[in-house]
Amino acid sequence: MAALAAGAVDQATKAWALGALWPPYSEGITVLPVLNLRLGFNTGVTFGMFADSAAGAAWVLVLVTLAITGVLLRWLWRRTSRVEALALGLIIGGALGNAVDRLRIGAVVDFLDAHYAGWHWPTFNMADVAIVCGVALLILAGLRPASAENTTAFQNTGSKIQ
Repeated sequence: MAALAAGAVDQATKAWALGALWPPYSEGITVLPVLNLRLGFNTGVTFGMFADSAAGAAWVLVLVTLAITGVLLRWLWRRTSRVEALALGLIIGGALGNAVDRLRIGAVVDFLDAHYAGWHWPTFNMADVAIVCGVALLILAGLRPASAENTTAFQNTGSKIQ
């Protein structure tokens, strides 16, 4: 469910950005003193890394994304908590949202421009927000002690938790 929601929000906001923020790479719209809406396209991977070498490799990036998504789906199938399921769903939805862009237009649509004192974070989108939130939730879930539900299930297998 989280994957569908993340993917839908991502694609809807990108459709809006493509229509409302044209032309790309302009000054955009100031929303907050630290946030602009500014259309851009990322042919690379995270934060635009390898953009020059990845420009013709959209299919390779999509295949890598699909392979990672397969691993995450298997993990989701074996998940141990609802928080973990939510986190994995956000990551999967975000990854697939960016993969859809690569298939449709050969680049990922970015439009959120966070900045402070003349320094700009690389422009990003709602798929990226979903992925970062999902990873943060996974880390937090990993730091939490095992829940009583999980402990009981583990003990029923004959293993002991000290």
